[in-house]
Amino acid sequence: MIFRLLGPLVVSDSAGATAPAAGGPKVRALLARLLLDAGRTVPVDRLVDGLYGDEPPAGAQGALQAQVSRLRRVLPPGVAVEHSPAGYRLALGTPAEDVDALRFEALAGAGARALAAGDPVRAADLLREALGLWRGPALSDVRDAPFAAGQAARLEGLRLDALEARGAAELASGASGEDLSSLVRELAAAVREHPLRERLRGLQMRALGATGRQAEALAVYEEVRAALAEELGADPSPELSAVHLGLLRGGEAAPGRTGPERVAAPALPAPLTDFVGRERERERLASLVAAARLVTLVGPGGAGKTRLALEVGAALPGEVRFVDLGAVAGGGRTGAGEVAEAFAAALGVRGGGAERLETALAGRPVLLIVDNCEHVVDETAVLVRRLLAACPRLRVLTTSREALGITGESLLPLGALTPEAAEELFVRRAAAVRPGFTGHARVAELCAGLDGLPLAVELAAARLRSLSVDELADGLGERLERFELLSRGDRTAPERHRTLRAVVEWSWSLLEPGERELAARFSVFRGGATADAVTRVCGAGAGTLASLVEKSLVEARDGRYGMLETIRAYAAGQLPEEDPATAAHHTYYRELAEAADPELRGAAQLEWLVRLDAEDANLRAALRRGTPEDALRLVAALTPYWWLRGLRGRVAAPVAELLERVVPTAELGEEYALCVLAAGLREGEHVERAQEFLASRTVPLRQPYTAFLWSTSVGPVEDLPMGDDPWSRSLVLVGRAFLTTAAATGSAPGDDARATAEALLTEALAGFRALGDRWGTATALEGLAALSPEPLPLLAEALALFASLGVAEDVVDLLHRRAAVHEAAGDPDAAAADRARAADTARRAGLKGAPETTGATEETGTVR
Repeated sequence: MIFRLLGPLVVSDSAGATAPAAGGPKVRALLARLLLDAGRTVPVDRLVDGLYGDEPPAGAQGALQAQVSRLRRVLPPGVAVEHSPAGYRLALGTPAEDVDALRFEALAGAGARALAAGDPVRAADLLREALGLWRGPALSDVRDAPFAAGQAARLEGLRLDALEARGAAELASGASGEDLSSLVRELAAAVREHPLRERLRGLQMRALGATGRQAEALAVYEEVRAALAEELGADPSPELSAVHLGLLRGGEAAPGRTGPERVAAPALPAPLTDFVGRERERERLASLVAAARLVTLVGPGGAGKTRLALEVGAALPGEVRFVDLGAVAGGGRTGAGEVAEAFAAALGVRGGGAERLETALAGRPVLLIVDNCEHVVDETAVLVRRLLAACPRLRVLTTSREALGITGESLLPLGALTPEAAEELFVRRAAAVRPGFTGHARVAELCAGLDGLPLAVELAAARLRSLSVDELADGLGERLERFELLSRGDRTAPERHRTLRAVVEWSWSLLEPGERELAARFSVFRGGATADAVTRVCGAGAGTLASLVEKSLVEARDGRYGMLETIRAYAAGQLPEEDPATAAHHTYYRELAEAADPELRGAAQLEWLVRLDAEDANLRAALRRGTPEDALRLVAALTPYWWLRGLRGRVAAPVAELLERVVPTAELGEEYALCVLAAGLREGEHVERAQEFLASRTVPLRQPYTAFLWSTSVGPVEDLPMGDDPWSRSLVLVGRAFLTTAAATGSAPGDDARATAEALLTEALAGFRALGDRWGTATALEGLAALSPEPLPLLAEALALFASLGVAEDVVDLLHRRAAVHEAAGDPDAAAADRARAADTARRAGLKGAPETTGATEETGTVR
């Protein structure tokens, strides 16, 4: 059974008998719309728009459901309308075989590919079969439906493309006789509808010449030349002129062409270097351009938008024109006129009015690549919308740092290269200026520091004429030096693309004053920020932030906002020294750390660890901001997070710097002590002073971890007052259990000491479980395992809890302890497996060494 749309809507059975599709006008229109996407789900809102227009009546969705019910009653057996939350789907056997429009598209595409591959005979057969499916104007009896006109125009455009490709294939294959006579008749009928379509006219001339009708062919040229001059103020294209010249030279009409012809145009800018990376983006962009009429490639300056657009455009069949708006001054009515002039120049049209552009593009299948739209985005959007509405066969691919904002626009964001592609690009460009260069150990670091932006990578590679890779990598650390290092670009490139600074300054110059202020303040963040953080720290609304995202100055991903380091470094240079955002950044993240602190000892432990992980870079940056006293409070609040995540080594340096700035006082003695521990100090003046503060303390500790961490890192402090909260009480029980076993005589505790310690740990375990604290629960389990005759289940649970927290040190230590238990039980294979896992965990975590099995240790203060 075949549904036929290329003419009146009819259904053909297996015997070839044809009958009109059943149902009223709305039902038939709904069937036609679903057939165009047979086998695919069509969203409800798209169906409503297609059947009822841009202003559907009230209750349109209910009316659609009623039409679907009516359609189901008249569908042939084996065909069904399926519903899902995503919309409706027409299910039938093989859509590409059972719907003539879909079969036509498949055959025409295969024919075009065969022609491009140099097989004109097969191409002609395929295209002849495709065109044979047409019985009249597409969708002719459902044209009243709002969707039908656009779809019919699209299909008619594809028919003309197929006819032109078939003509090229017939001529390239040396066809003669009736085949050529038939072709001449079909081309004549087509040019009556599209007299200014130059490719069609060129094929008509060639076909007439091939049948010996040179005079008629030359007359066609004079006819089209006069029409182009009258209606468009343009001369025939060079390609059409070449056909004319071939006829004048003895009837040879543009020989040697076997692939798909392209109406001559100013050639796409030829690349001077090879194209590196972007395989996925290239495939995705090609698919979007094939499926959508307007595609915008958006991304920051230097991301390679122009090069990617040209790479995709050059590989597409048919006519492709390049419109460069970079030289357009922009702004108001003058800008609009200059944009239209740039379009006209690219199309070879005299005069840049929109009306002439519409006439030049009417019925013409062309892809316009419109480059550098960001500074005239409003003017470009108005013109592109008008041309797309008036010219159904026009497609547009734009490159811009923000979207045009037109309904139906498909966006493809373009960011950094993959690390591998960035490194390959650097090596290739570096080899061009330093022959023999094949790589360097710091190329990956250098490319990461450049955000993987192609322009930045190429500028850096060019500096290898005078600098080493080490000098380049070291220089990127300083904001000003970053831009000075990358200040020598291509002298022939537009000014805004010659240096890295110029690229960013071009984007910056297009911002409104409020956007510039927010962008400068945003530079205080490290590793991105949430919308709430941006609002609190920068004092900006969601609208301004969204505008920076649209203009590719800020990236939005997974609920967070971030800047490329190159843009952030420039923005930081625009931030006034005393701007309040710097202090607000410290305040916001200190308050976040203080809010997280108690949550890290409860059931929400994992969620808050993940949240702090996302803000790790901001939290470390906040240490260097605010007063030294506020920074001490931040250290105290973050101490549990750092210990649980094993981040002590990462924060030791900034905390040590803080110690040199702070003047210790008894009021902040506990915070000072935690700062000493985070700096990795175990002896010296700071340790002695902190010990004194703790020893003289008379009020409970504000940070419950203080006593545990100080005792296990430096040594216990006598009579240190603990809080009376449930977590502190449980930790005290663990400490008492340790002291009980440590005080017992001999290498193993006696029965009384064992029973006492077990009772204390059991009570502590219940307390930690009630709180939902995984670390405390695992610590109590670990202590109980040392006292139990069946330690393996306890160790397994403790190990799982430590692993869920990501506490690598404790995981490694516990694996070695369990390995010792396995050995004692006569299971060397299990012991070896645990030790291998411990070594792997230590290596991945960057630990200097994996601890061996010990007895009672001071590393965690628990019973081993």
